[in-house]
Amino acid sequence: MNLLRRLILIGACSAAMGAASAADPARGTKDEAKALAEAAAAHVNKVGSEQAFKDFADAKWHPKDMYVFAQSMDGVMIYHGANEKLVGKNFNDVKDSTGKEFNKEMIAAARKGAGWVDYQWVHPATKKIEDKTSYVVRINKPEGFVGVGIYR
Repeated sequence: MNLLRRLILIGACSAAMGAASAADPARGTKDEAKALAEAAAAHVNKVGSEQAFKDFADAKWHPKDMYVFAQSMDGVMIYHGANEKLVGKNFNDVKDSTGKEFNKEMIAAARKGAGWVDYQWVHPATKKIEDKTSYVVRINKPEGFVGVGIYR
């Protein structure tokens, strides 16, 4: 291999390693959020929402900076793993800091079974508005969805 190719290869490997190490290990990934949301939906459908919401208080449902939330299909928050004060509030007309009605997109994604929604939300640790992507999965009892998001 000639010197130029070696230098290019070394540079590419260094850049890839730098990008990987730049990722904050305290933050969840899209794959982790999707897996947690799917597990949460399966848990709700298996044991019922009342028991599942109690179970979601356990640390295993709060890896890194992720948490489970749940809403009814009419937009009412029925569980929130980071802020209990949101439970009972209707999010149908709530907009993020850019004016996006993200909750309507979550309901639409859940009606299709599952999907990703991008929006802005307050990070529970930093208390700052950050870009967030949540994966929502439809649940049957009650009719609604669970979601888990990552801050970007």
